[in-house]
Amino acid sequence: MENLPKNYDPKDFESRIYQDWQDKGCFKSSVNKDKKPFTIVMPPPNITGQLHMGHALDDTLQDTLIRWKRMDGFESLWIPGTDHASIATEVKVVDRIKKETGKSKYEFGRQEFLKEAWKWKDEFGGKIVNQVKKLGASCDWDRERFTMDEGCNRAVTKFFVKLYEEGHIYRGNRIINWCPSCKTTLSDAEVEHEDQEGNFWHIKYPIKDSDEFLEIATTRPETLLGDSGVAVHPEDERYTHLVGKIAVLPLIGRELPIVADEYVDKEFGTGAVKMTPAHDPNDFEVGKRHGLEEINVMNDDATMNDLAGKYVGMDRYECRKALVADLDEAGYLIGIKKHDHAVGTCYRCHTTIEPRLSLQWFVKMDELAKPAIEILKNKELKFVPEKFDKTYLQWLENIRDWCVSRQLWWGHQIPAYYCQDCGELIVAEEAPHECPKCHSNNIKQDEDVLDTWFSSGLWPFETLGWPEKSEELDYYFPTSVLVTGYDIIFFWVVRMAFSSMFCMNDKPFEHVLIHGLVRDSEGRKMSKSLGNGIDPLEIIDQFGADALRFTLITGNSPGNDMRFYMERVEFARNFNNKLWNASRFVFMNLEDESLLDGLTREAVEKDLTLADKWIISRANRIVDEVNTNMDKFELGIALQKSYEFTWSEYCDWYIEIVKPRLYGDDRDAKRAALYTLTYVLEKILKLLHPFIPFITEEIYSYLPTVEGLIITADYPHYDEADNMQVEEEKMDLIMEAIRKVRNVRTEMNVPPSKKAKILIVPTDEKIDAMEDGKDYFKSLASASEVEIQKDKSGIPEDAVSVVIDGVELFIPLDELVDFEKEKERLEKEKKKAISEIKRVEGKLNNPGFMNKAPEKLVEEEKAKKEKFEEILKTIEERLAKLK
Repeated sequence: MENLPKNYDPKDFESRIYQDWQDKGCFKSSVNKDKKPFTIVMPPPNITGQLHMGHALDDTLQDTLIRWKRMDGFESLWIPGTDHASIATEVKVVDRIKKETGKSKYEFGRQEFLKEAWKWKDEFGGKIVNQVKKLGASCDWDRERFTMDEGCNRAVTKFFVKLYEEGHIYRGNRIINWCPSCKTTLSDAEVEHEDQEGNFWHIKYPIKDSDEFLEIATTRPETLLGDSGVAVHPEDERYTHLVGKIAVLPLIGRELPIVADEYVDKEFGTGAVKMTPAHDPNDFEVGKRHGLEEINVMNDDATMNDLAGKYVGMDRYECRKALVADLDEAGYLIGIKKHDHAVGTCYRCHTTIEPRLSLQWFVKMDELAKPAIEILKNKELKFVPEKFDKTYLQWLENIRDWCVSRQLWWGHQIPAYYCQDCGELIVAEEAPHECPKCHSNNIKQDEDVLDTWFSSGLWPFETLGWPEKSEELDYYFPTSVLVTGYDIIFFWVVRMAFSSMFCMNDKPFEHVLIHGLVRDSEGRKMSKSLGNGIDPLEIIDQFGADALRFTLITGNSPGNDMRFYMERVEFARNFNNKLWNASRFVFMNLEDESLLDGLTREAVEKDLTLADKWIISRANRIVDEVNTNMDKFELGIALQKSYEFTWSEYCDWYIEIVKPRLYGDDRDAKRAALYTLTYVLEKILKLLHPFIPFITEEIYSYLPTVEGLIITADYPHYDEADNMQVEEEKMDLIMEAIRKVRNVRTEMNVPPSKKAKILIVPTDEKIDAMEDGKDYFKSLASASEVEIQKDKSGIPEDAVSVVIDGVELFIPLDELVDFEKEKERLEKEKKKAISEIKRVEGKLNNPGFMNKAPEKLVEEEKAKKEKFEEILKTIEERLAKLK
């Protein structure tokens, strides 16, 4: 039979295999009522994006789950897609237009601008998709969606109109977060807070017709130009006599009513607060309660407008500087105190945002949030790990109304229309032909677009056909698991939850698997500014996709950040190389194809050795453990166990054990060995396939005992017929003894080529295992011969001893022994045994442990004590002889 190429080179087969999977429709899913569905919707990457390590981790975890469930008999659907990313894409297109034509977007015009934006989507939208494919993502690419495709646009329009008709959407003047650079509103979730150095400017506000004044402290003196009142706490005795009186705005002369409101903190600052309702959310609420005027003194670009008097046209910080100088000159500036505080910045361009009054569209969140809270409390929606319940609840329980309108052109245009003759507002799924009030056809659509998250909040069900009732929606929804980072729980997860409950009256997914960030080897966040980013495509090109996937999964535990080390990628590549070479060894021994005829368990059962039964049973146990870990989303642990079994037990132990049989003349022994090698290798490949799909598929295609593709094969499960615990225990004891013998020989610098007799003195319970292990001592412990004795009579005085539970092994090394080194070694073993005895005694003498521990655990500790006391006794006897 044909064998694998000598050298493992992923470039030889990864692209070929991926194309083959696609050509054969391996990723496709269809409604199949005979199977249980398992559904994941891919968090859609931005069309401006380049695949980064966060994407690579996210997609690798999703693909691992999808491949596992597909093999496990589920109708597995992974829906891919991309996000239009309103602000991010618009910024890119604006920059391109400016660079190529020298025009602003306004000079270009809305329709021409949108043509350019769609060109951008066509050019770059598929780029990141192709990069995701390099990872091995087994998405159903026939179902790929875009958040502004026709179906998603219909869903978004339906959602908006439904919310409006049921009273959850309104248009009003409210304080919003404004980015002067992107020139659009931002939701609270899109504002990042960072600590900045700042000041408190203490300013004198005179009281009208009085010699008194109020001392006001502010961090934004430029907003003084929009002040329309002063507030004090109603119980603040310092100011009760001033409530109802008038303060005079410095430099401007505007009269400011002094009001009492419990919002004011008596202990903070001076206890008197200037009210600027058009530039602060809290001032806005106080202003509403007391009828204060709302004076907006800034333009969209954060320059001062016509209401700013002599400061008109100045940038906000330029105005601040000039205003403070004028206050000082006029005697109103009392002092400046350092004050570091958290400042809101735009999550896209990191410009300091400006709270300002603006006419916008808002979603009322109080009622919508309640069902989303209930599904978590009722355990219908589960976070992995559970600690992220708090993040989700904290956001929903303190949620404010959501500003959903954006002053952009790229996005879903708000389905609201205004009659230009009578002012009637019409919210409708289709553009009206005439005004229902005055019948004018002079109607204009609202120019704003919706927040990107408004559309992506519908992703789990709009991708399955909503608002239409489809067979797919009925079968695949709710989806099974969402895989995402902890940094967008409130951006996205929360919005999908309340949107799904509103539209579908059901949770969007059952589990939310949260992963952390991929950090550099020093634990720093990867960023362009630090220059510490690692391109996953470069890793794939150098080491292969499987090595990258192995690295990302083994370093991952739900909810925790991981550090990315190149050494770990090299280790992953080395493991793949080990698996490749081990498989080549197996196939090399299958060249005589007649050995394969009728190679079944029944045919070889009588010839299976202890080692054969041990490795089959161990594989069975690992299969069971891996399935348990996968069920708990412990993918890193599952892969770690699969890797350790493959590398250590299968490659390092079993393959070495069977070599004498493979090279011998006993045909039946050889067939039993080959059956076991191929049987366990098949299990290993299937276990590993969800994690490292390319190499497992390539090796599987050479395995003569199977047919078809591994991607569509059955995932292994525990089989009672493979449970051979007695053989496992025997072999474990033999391996422990061999390890000890090897360690002794290494410590004494005895070369492997130097054979030595091994004398074994086991207890009655261990004698069978040692008898069964004779051949293994010869092949793996350099034993020239092995003798089993009932007692220690006749054992040479100078023999080196090895002690394990219930077995003593002696190696007469004669002159090769360095007696001082042997004494030193035994003294170390003695210290270790004494330490273990003390540890156990500490537990057994601890009333807290003895009173609380289950009886079984107490008995186990007592057994350990007896075992170590026996070992200590044996060591001391050996030391006495040496001395």
